[in-house]
Parts: sequence; structure tokens; C-alpha cells
Amino acid sequence: MSKIEDIKNDIMRISKKDICIMEVCGTHTMSIARTGIRSILPQNIKIISGPGCPVCVTPSGEIHAAMQLAKNDKFMIATFGDMLKVPSGDDFLQNYKNVKVIYSPLDSLKLAKQNPDKEIIFLGIGFETTAPLIASTIKTADHNKLNNFSVLCMHKIVPPAIEIILKNNTDKKVGGLILPGHVSAITGRKYFDFIKKYKISGVVSGFEATDIMSTICLLVKFYESDKFDIVNNYKGVVSEHGNKIALDMMNEVFDIQDSQWRGIGLIKGSGLTIRNKYKKYDAADKFNIVIENIPDPKGCRCGEVLMAKTTPKDCTLFGKACTPSNPVGPCMVSSEGTCAAFYKYDL
Repeated sequence: MSKIEDIKNDIMRISKKDICIMEVCGTHTMSIARTGIRSILPQNIKIISGPGCPVCVTPSGEIHAAMQLAKNDKFMIATFGDMLKVPSGDDFLQNYKNVKVIYSPLDSLKLAKQNPDKEIIFLGIGFETTAPLIASTIKTADHNKLNNFSVLCMHKIVPPAIEIILKNNTDKKVGGLILPGHVSAITGRKYFDFIKKYKISGVVSGFEATDIMSTICLLVKFYESDKFDIVNNYKGVVSEHGNKIALDMMNEVFDIQDSQWRGIGLIKGSGLTIRNKYKKYDAADKFNIVIENIPDPKGCRCGEVLMAKTTPKDCTLFGKACTPSNPVGPCMVSSEGTCAAFYKYDL
């Protein structure tokens, strides 16, 4: 008998109550879909997705701003590949020759050195996982006195979004949280201790099927015994207090600000902005970029999916007008998007 079968049997033995478990990480979304975990759980355990995909929670106005920059030949846009097919109306970043896919933020500095006649703008998207890397890139640009490089900062941090969900969890729809392993590797387990005040458990998890199944088992045990705790189930990677060097780097370069989240709205203290010391590398400040309040595409329910108010299959566009080759919303195009997972794995 496999280890997964053993864990499944443990879950079947202890699970009596109906429980809804939310995973707060896009990589978990894909891992759960790919490994078929939902299909081996008892029917009283439901897995739902939260706002854990950074591209998906980026509001339409910020996507539109990036698109406008891409249309200007004096700019060269450096971005991770996930952004290429995120739609703004009927347009995509991949349609522009001055948009370059990079695999490390530091690659954008190479572009700046190789193209001194261009303004290189890096699209800074991500949670606490990528923020230290981009902070380091900004510091490196400053050290090398690169004047044709800046970042359009769209970074968000996870706890305020979780708080919004839990404050509205009055019906106890969410009974446990699978906490993000990558974010926790930077921040540490204690970063999520605030969750305990909502009398709900959270478990930091790895991404293999056995990791996720053992995490679900822990959450079920807590729920069945009416106890709650915040537990680290990814100890080979995640520590109690996180990566001090990465956290110090992030805190030196970035400050906290209010931020708009697709499907949620404005969340206080949930975004990052570049501090005054490094403000010359803030593209929004440098080029007077105004982020417009643009409504999501008509019929797109990405926002509701991100808040676990509905599932992709409840959206009338899913699999019809909205597919990976013709995405209407970001949840279908991102490699961590819930709609993409449901479509790819026929959930």
C-alpha cells in the first residue's frame, strides 16, 4: 500500500463532518488538479481555491497600464511569461515586439545595459516569494547607476487578503487553510499566526501529493476535534521566522500600501510600493503612470472564482468563449490559475 493510500485511509477514518478547505497558493491549485487529489477524498471534504495566483489577482487597470507601455516604442517591457497572454480587451502583451520574456529579474538589467537608448520597465508581479528578488534587482540597478531601468510595482502580500476572507467567513464555509509553501519559505510559519484569532487552522504545505494529502489530514484532525493551530508541514524548506536576508531586502526597498485586488477590491495594507530611497526606479512615478479603474470583461467570473464564491464551471464563458488559446480572464491563462487547472485536467 502506498503512503498516499495510508493517508487517504486515515482521512476516511477520522473525517465525519463536512469541511471546506481552501488552498491559498496557485501552485497548490495546479498540484491538486494534476494529481487528482479531489477524486480520492471523501465527499464531505471539499477543496476550494483562494486568491493565491498573483497574475489572477492583478486588476484590469494594472494590466491595461502595462499594455499601454508596451505600445510605446521608447520602452522595452521585461516580464515573466505568465503575463504574455493576459488579455486587456482583445489585446495581449505577446503582440508587441518590444516585450521580452525573462526568467530572472536580473535579466532585465542585462537588457538595460544592452539597450541604453531604451527605457527598460520590468513588470513587478508576485507575492512575498518574488518581492525580495525584485528588491535585490532594484538595489543592483542603483549600485550600477543604471538610469534606464525601472519597475512597475504591482506586488501584493498575502495576509491582508486572507484576513478579508476570514472576516467574511461568518458561515464557517472555510474550515481550514492550506498555506502557501513558497511564500512561507520567505516569511516563515509565524507570519500566519494571525489566523488563529479566527479560530481556524492553517497548515503550511509542500507541493507533492503526499505533502498535500498529509496537510489535508492534519486540517481534518483539527476540525474534527474543534481545535485550531498554525502548523508547518514543510519543515525541509520553511522555518519559524523565514529568510531574514530576503525579508530585510524586501523591507529596505519596499513599503506597504493599499492595493486593488481583482475580485476583492481595495485591501488596506496589501500591496508594496518602492520606498523614496529607490523612487527613481519606480516606473509609475518616473513616467506619471495612472492606473485606471477598469471593469473586468463582461461575463468573466474570475473575481468570484478567486474568492471561492463560484467554480470555473459555473461561468458561462468557461470552455466556450474562454479557453487557454483564447482567454477572457487571467484565471484561464496563468499557469497557476484555477480556471486553467479545471480546463487542463477536466475537473
